[in-house]
Amino acid sequence: MALSHDPLWPRAGSWPAFDAAADAVLLGVPTWRTSLSPTGAHATPTAIREALPRYGTALMGPPPLDLNELLRIADAGDVAEPDGAEGESEVIARVRELSEAAELVVALGGDNSLTYPVALGARATGLITFDAHFDLRDGVSNGSPVRRLVQDTPAASLLPTTRLDPTRIVQIGIADFANSVAYARRAAEWGIRVITLDELRRRGAADVVAEALEVAGAGDDPRVHLDIDVDVCDRAVAPGCPASVPGGLQAWELRALTRAVASDPRVVSADLAEVDATADASDARTVRLAALCVLELLTGLALRR
Repeated sequence: MALSHDPLWPRAGSWPAFDAAADAVLLGVPTWRTSLSPTGAHATPTAIREALPRYGTALMGPPPLDLNELLRIADAGDVAEPDGAEGESEVIARVRELSEAAELVVALGGDNSLTYPVALGARATGLITFDAHFDLRDGVSNGSPVRRLVQDTPAASLLPTTRLDPTRIVQIGIADFANSVAYARRAAEWGIRVITLDELRRRGAADVVAEALEVAGAGDDPRVHLDIDVDVCDRAVAPGCPASVPGGLQAWELRALTRAVASDPRVVSADLAEVDATADASDARTVRLAALCVLELLTGLALRR
């Protein structure tokens, strides 16, 4: 469907190509080859970009504000082949370059394996995940990025320190019947702070976000990476996520959490993961939610000012 044109109603997306500097920059990281289940997640960065113009850039305030007037937003295109050792090295190098020139790097995935090279490239010292799953599996897959950040060293690392202190990891939204006891015990043994879906709802978003930022953002020169695995949401709002289950977060809850975490200046990078654009509902609700999360990340950055 063609979108209407109104010069007084600017649309999101279609931001200029990244040059030398920006406040925020988008990067497509279409990982998919090591997914534990069949996925078309490599099609999602393009789908998110196509969905963004369905939204405006206005915040209602008061006073009303325009993201395009508050921020310099750029798009750095895609890493063409981000999977495998060479692909990961390319992602690490590209994210490092962008993070040195921008306050916030937003990686559009792709399955959840992108979290590993994106967090390394951003030189993250802390990690917050919105995810129904621990992602602590052995091996290399979309089920292993958190374990890899704690245990693995990339073959061609550009960084002096590559392993993440697990006591600086907070996992929000971990769900019943979506994990194993073995991985729950692994998280506990490593000192990962796990905030289940039930605890999140009992305590409320503001309290949970404050704790998460305190834990992940601790230490000298903290740099926090935010992993937004959209399958933390209820399957009704995220049918395009292969592992989403009934009873997860509502769309508004994910958006509110995303904006709140991104408002903290210690957050330097984020990724959107596990949306399969080729398996979405006919109304593209999952992709559209991912696009709104991009806008919530940008809004959080704008609110820092």
